[in-house]
Amino acid sequence: MSELISVLKPDGTVDEEAAKSIPEELVHKMYRLMVFTRQWNAKALSLQRQGRMGTLASVRGQEASNIGMGLALEPTDWFCPSFREAGAQIVRGASPKDLYLYFAGDVRGLRPPKGSRDVPTCITVGSHLAHAAGIAWGAKIRGEKIAVLSSSGDGSTSQGDFHESLNFAGVFELPVVFAIQNNHWAISVPYEKQTATKTISEKACAYGIDGLRVDGNDVFAVYLTLKKRLDIARSEFKPALVELVTYRMDDHTTADDASRYRTEETLAPWREKDPIDRLRKYLTAKFGWDEKKETELLEEISGEVEQTVRDFEAESHPEPTDIFEHMYHDMPWHLKEQREEVNRRQGQAAR
Repeated sequence: MSELISVLKPDGTVDEEAAKSIPEELVHKMYRLMVFTRQWNAKALSLQRQGRMGTLASVRGQEASNIGMGLALEPTDWFCPSFREAGAQIVRGASPKDLYLYFAGDVRGLRPPKGSRDVPTCITVGSHLAHAAGIAWGAKIRGEKIAVLSSSGDGSTSQGDFHESLNFAGVFELPVVFAIQNNHWAISVPYEKQTATKTISEKACAYGIDGLRVDGNDVFAVYLTLKKRLDIARSEFKPALVELVTYRMDDHTTADDASRYRTEETLAPWREKDPIDRLRKYLTAKFGWDEKKETELLEEISGEVEQTVRDFEAESHPEPTDIFEHMYHDMPWHLKEQREEVNRRQGQAAR
């Protein structure tokens, strides 16, 4: 079984040798991004409960995995996210407003940042692992020195796409890293009911690739491990499977009620491992972070999030007929009829 890679402990102490490669400026950046992601997420939950947004997949508790993976990527790398990677997408340049639009059901929210190499959010569990392998294969054929990172939850490892993608990457030696955010739950199914293996990382041996297991609530370990593996993928065409051990603190989505299948007792140990709390402790001990700086940061981020909400709600609503667009080059006759019917009814309603 793979050893758990850890740099930053829950009490804020670190492996000094490993942490010395992370400059103070980057530590502060990590903290700000993690706090922003949590506040962005908390506001999204509030908007959803008020009926101002659709279904949300909360990222609370997984901020270190998100920010660590986002920062580990180079701008020229490709990123294939699942639906619980809002923090990583923000690191990669995604507009927080567009992410709100996405969870409000607006297709415009799927727009990747201009000039980025990010693919749209994938809702279908595990299917984007095959996309990551395909992009990596294309890059290798073209001789591009880039890496590809996919991120998904532990539930994706129970899908056939997982096996096919890792097997393909191993056989063709592709520059791809598969990050699995093991948050211990695939909706209501616990980890131990999905697989007989003790870890996800050990599955890598079946595909002839490296498997690593990382403390997913330790932003330093996530960043350093993924950066190293992406560098290796880029230069040596060696794929890897990286298990990020974390915990889903909220419901699977806002359409779920986790209290029906897990207890507060199961959450308590993970509250003590909170990724933001441990980085704050490190900042306090190492760089003189204090309550004044914390309050100023929270107020600043709160203002940014509130402005994001105003920008999001100021967007014009999509047209009902937009649902018919972007699928076919030549629209089939039956969809043309349906679109005409929608237009007719809209015209009647306007009169």
